[in-house]
Amino acid sequence: MNRFVLHDAWAIASHIALSVLTSLFPFLILVTALAGVFGTGTLADEVADLILEAWPEEIAGPIAGEVHHILTGRRSDVLTLGVVLTLYFASSGVESLRVGLNRAYNVRETRDWWLTRLESIAFVIGGAFVLMAMALLVVLGPFIWRGILRWVPALQPFDGLIAFLRIGVATVVIVVGLILAHKLIPAGRRSFRSVLPGVGVTLFLWLLGGFGFSWYLEFYPGAYASTYGGLATAMVALIFLYTLGAIFLFGGELNGTILAAKQRRLGKERQPELTDVITFP
Repeated sequence: MNRFVLHDAWAIASHIALSVLTSLFPFLILVTALAGVFGTGTLADEVADLILEAWPEEIAGPIAGEVHHILTGRRSDVLTLGVVLTLYFASSGVESLRVGLNRAYNVRETRDWWLTRLESIAFVIGGAFVLMAMALLVVLGPFIWRGILRWVPALQPFDGLIAFLRIGVATVVIVVGLILAHKLIPAGRRSFRSVLPGVGVTLFLWLLGGFGFSWYLEFYPGAYASTYGGLATAMVALIFLYTLGAIFLFGGELNGTILAAKQRRLGKERQPELTDVITFP
């Protein structure tokens, strides 16, 4: 927690929240354009649903309406003139995560800014294709299950399990995304084992935070509306993302603290070995 405060994580969490909120729509527009090129326009809606699946209903509902309104049209024009700006703004969310994680792991970015920006754009494009593939799985899942039931009718009692497919896919996206974020986005490289503590704590606190935020909005539905008026929907989403960003950085600081403690312990263990080989007359 001391590292969290000393690294200005509260301020960086607000930067992450605003960057993610402003990059969400350019990212979905890019997904829509890619889906339109491949002739699978409905996948854009599925990708949006997957992203918002883990959000509390009180927050995801109003945003989902705006998202689906934007994604109703065919956005193939984005792949021509607007592709550069779309990719740039969509990659800003990745860059905000890089700033926070570099501080959390106490590393300094030595690469040129344009190289890190290209890396962020590559993450955005790769994430778009991965989400499209998982959305296709969600779309085809019910058809595949019905085909299985025709051949094996005895599985009919398990028909309700197919409803967990969406939740399972959303969970996989979150877990894999967290692991890749901690391993690849900040400078340097970390082992898979070294990032697991922060990822586990982040998932647990995100779960608690989601339940807590849902409970607050359910029992105090007019709290934000009385304060922010017509901007209540945007402010609720921004505060929710701010909370998620702070928890995400706390997970990074936990990993950074553990790694720093291991380095200090290794340094103390090696120090006697160095003094043993020194002889004095």
